[in-house]
Amino acid sequence: MADPATTWLDRIRGLDLPERIRIMNVCGGHERSISMAGLRGALPAAIELIPGPGCPVCICPEEDVYEAIQIARREPVILVTFGDMLRVPVNLPRREIRSLEQAKAAGADIRPIASPLEATAIARDNPDTPVVFFAAGFETTTAPVAAMLAGGVPDNLSVLLSGRRTWPAVAMLLEGETPGFDALIAPGHVATIMGPEEWSFVVENHDIPSAVSGFTPESLLAGMYSVLRQHLEGKLFLDNCYEEVARPGGNPTARDHLERVMDVVPAKWRGIGEIPASGYALRPEYAGRDARRRYPGYADEGRKRAGQMPQGCDCARVVLGKIYPNQCRIYGSACTPRDPVGPCMVSDEGACRIWWSAGIRSEDAA
Repeated sequence: MADPATTWLDRIRGLDLPERIRIMNVCGGHERSISMAGLRGALPAAIELIPGPGCPVCICPEEDVYEAIQIARREPVILVTFGDMLRVPVNLPRREIRSLEQAKAAGADIRPIASPLEATAIARDNPDTPVVFFAAGFETTTAPVAAMLAGGVPDNLSVLLSGRRTWPAVAMLLEGETPGFDALIAPGHVATIMGPEEWSFVVENHDIPSAVSGFTPESLLAGMYSVLRQHLEGKLFLDNCYEEVARPGGNPTARDHLERVMDVVPAKWRGIGEIPASGYALRPEYAGRDARRRYPGYADEGRKRAGQMPQGCDCARVVLGKIYPNQCRIYGSACTPRDPVGPCMVSDEGACRIWWSAGIRSEDAA
């Protein structure tokens, strides 16, 4: 008996496809599954899979990383953050401290964590030391941060928030110019928190077939089959191919925490600029937990500009699906996982890091 992934592949191969159809996947986790499972090589050549803006580490504003570095170096604090953020470089000369990892090596007390619960535990274990939680991420990581704050935290814990919402970036791509894709695979984990219906605008406003998918090859292939059939038959709808987890309305508790603790605000995306309604900020009731209020003066206004990618780095174009990772001018030469120049080569959800880990070295290998 054929496994489900093989069955979906056979169904896709049986479709009468056009000469070219472009499917964007929004999520870095999707891109990792696609690349590691070798789905690009298994699918018909007419299908072009485009990695989209689904890496929170990649789009975290350069000025936010810089601010975290300065607080950690100049204040007597413990700074905690999700592990991938430690290696994200900022635009400074190489002789200067350019990442949280380098700041840690220079003596700052910086600790990687995997969960907001760890931030709370570290604060409780060090009651006489201020703890700053540099919290960057999309809805799936920002919701637990909101829950942490809603539940109460030690007085010595504050949050340097850099939370972002996923769908406004896709809306910007669709509204700004001719779309660079013909169908969309929406992120299953975000849909689990916020509800699949959050992505219905892609179909209703832009006539682009869409499906919410999980992270296994079979779920991704089911989503691809759905959007391909929608495209061929002209019957467009938002298909939920992750309904065992992503349910209508999402997670009510998580959404309630977000609404109670966070305001939705315009926000900068690194290398892209400001996107309306794409960020989270702490509500006034939680201003006492805002690290920017506790440690004012470390935000460098001169760094708050669009285009904050290092010279020669094409991460912004990769994030927006304009080019493939291996089409970046410095991919694999000046920029490698061992010595990353741009943020897309840092994170396990960054398209450049994913492609490198999958063994793609040259433009011809995609």
